[in-house]
Amino acid sequence: MRIDCIETFTTRDIGFVRITTADGGHGIGQVSTYHSDVTSTVLHRQVAPWVLGVEFDDVDALTDKVIEREHKFPGSYMKRALGGLDTAIWDCRGKQAGKPVVELLGGTPGKLRAYASSMKRDITPEAEARRFKRLQGEFGFDAFKFRVAAEYGHDVDEWPGRTEQIVPTIRKALGTSASLLVDANSGFSPARAIEVGSILADNGIEHFEEPCLYWELEQTKEVADALDVAVTGGEQDCEIATWRRMIEMRAVDIVQPDILYLGGMSRTMRVCKMAKAAGLPVTPHSANLGLVTLFTMHLLRAIDGAGKYLEFSIEGPDYYPWQEGLFVKSPYGVEDGQVCVSDEPGWGVEICPEWLAKSAYQKSELS
Repeated sequence: MRIDCIETFTTRDIGFVRITTADGGHGIGQVSTYHSDVTSTVLHRQVAPWVLGVEFDDVDALTDKVIEREHKFPGSYMKRALGGLDTAIWDCRGKQAGKPVVELLGGTPGKLRAYASSMKRDITPEAEARRFKRLQGEFGFDAFKFRVAAEYGHDVDEWPGRTEQIVPTIRKALGTSASLLVDANSGFSPARAIEVGSILADNGIEHFEEPCLYWELEQTKEVADALDVAVTGGEQDCEIATWRRMIEMRAVDIVQPDILYLGGMSRTMRVCKMAKAAGLPVTPHSANLGLVTLFTMHLLRAIDGAGKYLEFSIEGPDYYPWQEGLFVKSPYGVEDGQVCVSDEPGWGVEICPEWLAKSAYQKSELS
């Protein structure tokens, strides 16, 4: 394969990538959400010069080359930009082969159990419980995640007592059969996280996400070692070396890479293989309904060692207004608490032409 043109269609919140290959193939991908306009600039300025006109088969080798050439600029923006390139390459390969990406990865189309993922902290326990009950009845969800602590709260809750209130409230409302997960978003010290962990255990919570400052792996390991509740994390981490260390020291019980934060499908597959070798399940982070959740659906249907469910955001335009009008046909139907990976070639999705027309456009191509 040889890429001759890279185009981006971007707003501040989300950005899509289109590649054109030397033989006329096309593929659609996405850079990570949030400051996507900055990420797209990185893609054109620091990624495109190293990939345009280069013959390649191995996506890992291609992206590693970019990282090496831009070694003075490690970190998040580079990986978010590479995620857009990588996912466009996989779409192009799928379309050329007439197969969905999941098949290229070694899996099959089909259904996945999803958990309803709340992003809100400014919601009362009672209101959150009512929302979950409605979704349970309307879409058949049998697993739910809600927020505890304050984001990076250093043991300060969103308001006093909210964590202690919301855990039993949700459990009582949904009954003993529902799977419940919580996310602390780096909100606790180890001592407080362990204290909260006993509340979670008493209420049958099965997933305790990012209990401590995520970059302090020793803090997370201290909590994981102390609790029977599964401690999870990794969404923010974009360096393969960090992932290797996290997994080797068993800082978490479940790994949660974000495909677009990490740099694409190929780099995420590397992490999945490390996790599999260590016996750790993979439940990726996919907290919005851009394309990251679709990418994650294909991944989970393909890897050996997938976790029990897919993260599926339940937030609408009041929380994520930029999600509106992205696709000609949404790939995100939920029935009986499940989503479905289609057998359409590539990602099987088309970006709405009206949305593209309103976006900021940039193009890099062979001169």
